[in-house]
Amino acid sequence: MKPLKICIFTETYYPVIGGGETQARLLADGLAKKGCSVIILTRRSDPTLARSELYGVIKVYRLPPAGPQHLKKWGLLLSSIPALFRLRKQYDLILVSGFRVIGVAALIVSSVLNKVCLLKADSTGEMSGEFFYGGMGKMGWKPVSRIFKLLLSLRNQILRRADGFIAISSQVTDEYLDHGLIPHAVSQIPNSVSTGLFHPVKSPEKFALRRKLKLPEEEILVIFTGRLVSYKGLPGLVRVWSQLITKYTNAVLLLVGGGSLDIYNCEAQLREYVIANGLEKSVLFCGEVHNVHEYLQAADIFVFPTEKEAFGIALVEAMACGLPVIATPIGGSKDFLLHDKNGLVVKPGEDQELLLALEYLISNRAKANALGLAAWHTVQSRYTVEVVTEQYLHLFSKLSS
Repeated sequence: MKPLKICIFTETYYPVIGGGETQARLLADGLAKKGCSVIILTRRSDPTLARSELYGVIKVYRLPPAGPQHLKKWGLLLSSIPALFRLRKQYDLILVSGFRVIGVAALIVSSVLNKVCLLKADSTGEMSGEFFYGGMGKMGWKPVSRIFKLLLSLRNQILRRADGFIAISSQVTDEYLDHGLIPHAVSQIPNSVSTGLFHPVKSPEKFALRRKLKLPEEEILVIFTGRLVSYKGLPGLVRVWSQLITKYTNAVLLLVGGGSLDIYNCEAQLREYVIANGLEKSVLFCGEVHNVHEYLQAADIFVFPTEKEAFGIALVEAMACGLPVIATPIGGSKDFLLHDKNGLVVKPGEDQELLLALEYLISNRAKANALGLAAWHTVQSRYTVEVVTEQYLHLFSKLSS
């Protein structure tokens, strides 16, 4: 059988930092290691990035419009169509990662060229249209308007012509089915984590990492990783933290990430709260980093109070590092996180529950260590790059035969 030729089409890609970008890169690398020919088609979100370049054997093509503005992603609807035609000899299958805006362009080209097209939602609300509500609200548009509903219906009629849909969690599967897809069209394949990077470390290395990263060495480090956006439950987390440190003065909260291009960016709001409440020494903003694994390995507890999530790869990365985790039953976590078995589950938006869970893990190290070990076993059995890549290969081969 000849090697598969695959185009991964996504709004943003490495070196942009984020869950969807990381997953696209892990999958591309995994497929390339299996002998597939892979190209990436994305937007030039930073004008300093090259229009095309190689990462190993994977060629990345960056399209206009260039620049960080959020609305510029809509320009991909126009720029991607000629690019997909131009690059048609380099792929037989298009995987659209985050189809909310760019799925229509991929479907148009694939239908003309007789290419296989798969759509993967990186976020909840991509099929239902709820993903767009926040941005529309900020612009003064009503997401319940007749025009929006009509455009969404027309878009979904085109999207339903795809050869298949990838659901990264049961929650996304349910959304697909609720909006007219038949079960046969949906393949549930989770996101993956690189266990070569994300793995537990022993105490000497943990403290060496703290020194390297200039983190407090003796304190209890509780960490959140991901975009600093309101729907991750971060405003509630810092509120809870202001109560927690009155009892546990040796605890420090690490916020690893930035608000990025997300319309729900709340980084400035969080910083203002921290300063207003005198939390500067107990809440550290670490910024966007390329070595998230080292921050996780240096920490003691992971907290993920998200209120909206399609999967939650940051949670899986923390579990892969053997950290005890506290998370909400949102998105993919419902498929793998069992309360008091491999983590603690708290209701979204419930400050008191979150506070009690944090206090429990801080004061009960034996239980915390047991939960961390169980979390690591969960990842090894279901979420390694090798396991997930094989699932994609099986699907690609079936659709391409």
